[in-house]
Amino acid sequence: MNKKPTVIFIILFLAAFMLLNAQDSERESGDLSPLDEQRLQIIRFGTDTEIANLIKTLRNEQPSTPADTAVPESRLERALLEVTKNTKNRAILTGVFGYFGDRQVSGLEERARTAIEDRDYEAGETVNAAIQYLGNIKAVGVRPLLADIINGEESRFLAGAIRALGLTAEKDGPAEAAEYLIDYCNNRDIGDENKRLIVVALGDIKSKEGTAFLVNIAENEDEKAPMRMAALEALAKIADPDGLNAITGAVNSKDPNVRATAVAALGPFAGNDAEAAIIEAFRDSYYRTRIAAAKAAGERKLISAIPYLRFRAENDEIPNVKDEAIKALGLIGGNDAENILKDLFKERKNSDRVRLNAGEMLLVHYENDYVSDVIVELEEAKSKNQTPLYNGFLRILGNAKSPKLEDFARRLFANGGVIEKSYALDICLNNNFRGLVENIRNLTDPKNGSLSNKSRTLLERWGLPINAPPEETPPATVPTDDPAAKDE
Repeated sequence: MNKKPTVIFIILFLAAFMLLNAQDSERESGDLSPLDEQRLQIIRFGTDTEIANLIKTLRNEQPSTPADTAVPESRLERALLEVTKNTKNRAILTGVFGYFGDRQVSGLEERARTAIEDRDYEAGETVNAAIQYLGNIKAVGVRPLLADIINGEESRFLAGAIRALGLTAEKDGPAEAAEYLIDYCNNRDIGDENKRLIVVALGDIKSKEGTAFLVNIAENEDEKAPMRMAALEALAKIADPDGLNAITGAVNSKDPNVRATAVAALGPFAGNDAEAAIIEAFRDSYYRTRIAAAKAAGERKLISAIPYLRFRAENDEIPNVKDEAIKALGLIGGNDAENILKDLFKERKNSDRVRLNAGEMLLVHYENDYVSDVIVELEEAKSKNQTPLYNGFLRILGNAKSPKLEDFARRLFANGGVIEKSYALDICLNNNFRGLVENIRNLTDPKNGSLSNKSRTLLERWGLPINAPPEETPPATVPTDDPAAKDE
């Protein structure tokens, strides 16, 4: 019997099957924009330089993801994860660990562990990136791995391991981790920089077991200023009342940077002593101390600071002090603060910076809807060709939430340029204005450049198709004289 036709048939069948699979693989991202299609191909087949450059672009385009939504958001991110699991290329690994670590996206824990365990055979930058990744995502159960590096005093990785231990220990045996680091610091000659890193790590751990150690450093006038400042910041993170006296004492330090840090550290602490120290700090000639006072007043919603904040917002010679005073008024809230912010916003003689900051606080922190007021001022700025002010008002409206913004976004889509339409997309995203989906789809054409990618991303987040689904044709009505049929 001649078996050649059967063999040939099987070969052709397998070839066709493989071709179809390949085509399916190539088409799996069919609803992606041409730009993202190209990026997906770079991830799959590109060199380390091409992938590293793509990662830089993605990091610039996408903000960090909060830890409570730490999952890969797109097909591109899932493809990056897969590449990382199967490569030892240092440039790719370092870039992807950094990208996902900054966004606090999980999924690479095992690959990071492997890189650390095999550190003698991995590039140093890859190991450090893996350590930083585990710290940024607050991985659980990695203390033995990090302690192995710290105990071995492996200088290439020691700083990163200390920092990562602090970040991961808050929910994974914080007391034990704090005691371990204090014992390590007291019984090793580790140098000032590594000691400072341990101080920072104790603050990240937020365990009261670190308070006494940090108080001794904060109160020691012989310690260098950066070390005392790190200890004060760590005490603020822990917020243990036993650390308050050390902080209020440092408010009167001769070193202006220590004073400013001490005032900033008062924010989490209750009590008259802390409040009095904050109020007094508004009189400090060193501008960083006044900034710290404003931040602390806002953090603790200190009503007694409102007159000082108004004076600073209106009169301080340092713009950054004005910024923080306005932000603090927004955080404190209440009628008095609201009226001050309204005055700062509506006074057209004020600087653009003051007006924009005040307007943003009104939009963010108050139940009264100030969207219409901001739109009026935006139109005024446009009519007078005050472009920076106009763009600033667009920015704060783009981040606002209000049902009044839907009609405004519709106008931006209809009559605006690239900048206006980009902010209209932001407004739709922040307010879930799905009634404007057709306006969004109109921008998905690749000829719209950056707007195309942004609009496609928005539709993808909403789980909506890029192209409008065809309208269903209603069934034809058949004339009939049958009453029963009419009822049906």
